[in-house]
Amino acid sequence: MTIPVHEVWLSVQRELHAVVSPAGPELFRAVGAALDGSGPAVLPLSPALPAPALRATLDALRPTHVNGVRREGGVGVPADVAVVIATSGSTGVPKGAQLSAEALLASASASLRRLGAGAGERWLCCLPPSHVSGLQVLVRSLLGGTEPIVHDGFSPEAVLSSGADHVSLVPTQLRRLLQVDGADLSTFGTILLGGAAAPPGLLDAARAAGARVVTTYGMSETCGGCVYDGEPLDGVGLAVGDDGRIRLGGPVLFSGYRLRPDLTEAARDGDWFLTSDLGVLEGGRLRVLGRADDVVNTGGEKVVAAVVAAAVAEHPAIVDAAVVGRPDPEWGERVVAVVVSPSPPSLAELRAFVKERLPAYAAPAELIVVTEIPLLANGKPDLEALRYGRDREP
Repeated sequence: MTIPVHEVWLSVQRELHAVVSPAGPELFRAVGAALDGSGPAVLPLSPALPAPALRATLDALRPTHVNGVRREGGVGVPADVAVVIATSGSTGVPKGAQLSAEALLASASASLRRLGAGAGERWLCCLPPSHVSGLQVLVRSLLGGTEPIVHDGFSPEAVLSSGADHVSLVPTQLRRLLQVDGADLSTFGTILLGGAAAPPGLLDAARAAGARVVTTYGMSETCGGCVYDGEPLDGVGLAVGDDGRIRLGGPVLFSGYRLRPDLTEAARDGDWFLTSDLGVLEGGRLRVLGRADDVVNTGGEKVVAAVVAAAVAEHPAIVDAAVVGRPDPEWGERVVAVVVSPSPPSLAELRAFVKERLPAYAAPAELIVVTEIPLLANGKPDLEALRYGRDREP
C-alpha cells in the first residue's frame, strides 16, 4: 500500500544531516553517533560531486542540515533510520536508501563473523563512504573497536604499504594493485571484492600473489555485500524468482526509499527485496548473470550483456571488458564490446572466440578499444557513458 507523504512526515522523529566531506575522523564520529543514537542520522556525500549533481541530490533527499547548517525545506527521517545512502544519481533523480542502525550492524557483524576478522584488526577505507561499500568499512571498524585507516583517493602503493588487516576494493583497484612490481597481497587478511563482476583471470592472478579474495554481492538496499563467494551471510535470505530476478531478505534490508513510498512498494515482493539483477542458483551458490535492464535485444534474441562481457574477458589478449547494446537500424540493437587491450584481437577473431562459448547471436557486432573502462564513483562500469559514447580509439 502506498503511504501518503504527509503520513511519512508525521512519523519523523530525527534530523538528517548531510555531511559533504571526504572520509576522515569527522565522518567516522558522525556515523558512530548516528548508529548509537547520540547524534542525528547521516547522509554522506562526496565533496567531488559537481555542483549541479550536489544540488539535485539535496533537492531530492531534503536533509534538515548540510554540514551542520539548517537547510530550508528539510525533512527529518523516522527514528530508526541512521544513514541515508544516495543511489542511482547517475541515471536520473537520486534515490535515498534509508538504513537503520540495526540493519547496518547486522550486516557488519555477519561480515566479520564470516571473514573471521577479530577485534582490533584494522580496515582500510579507500572507497568513498558516500557509497555503501565505503560506509561499511567504517561500520566494521566501529564494531571491531578500531579506527579505520583512511585514504583520500586510491594509490596502489599506499594501499600495499598501509598496514591494514582488511580492505574492500573494486576489481579495477585490485587490477592496479597487481600491476605494482613485486606486489605481495598476502599482507591483507582479506580483500573484499565487489562493485562489479571480477573476471576469473583477475581472481586467479590475485590469489597467485597471495591474496585471500572474497567476492561480494549486494547493494545499498542490503547495507552492502550480503552474499560472499555465492553464499548468503548468516540470516540473509536468498532466492531467484521465476522471472530470473534475484531476491534478498533478512535483517540487512533497507527501511525504504527516502520520501518515495511508491518506489519502496515497487521494490518489495512480500518480505523480499526485488533486485534489478538476474541470477541462477547452482549447488546452493548464487551466480549473478547481469542486470535485468541490461539485456540487449538484437534481431529478436535477448542477450545478457554481462554474460557476453565475461566471455570476452576470457580472451588472453584482453585486460578488461564491458558490453553494451547500441541502436541498430537493422537489428534493433547491436552487441558492442568495449575492451582494454595492448594488442587487441580483430573483431572477426573476437566473434569466433565468443561463439565457442555462447550462441552466435551473442557475439559482438562491434569492437571498441579504449585505454580504460570508464567507471562510476562506486567502481562499477559507467554503462551509460559506454552505451551512448561516440569516440572510437584506433
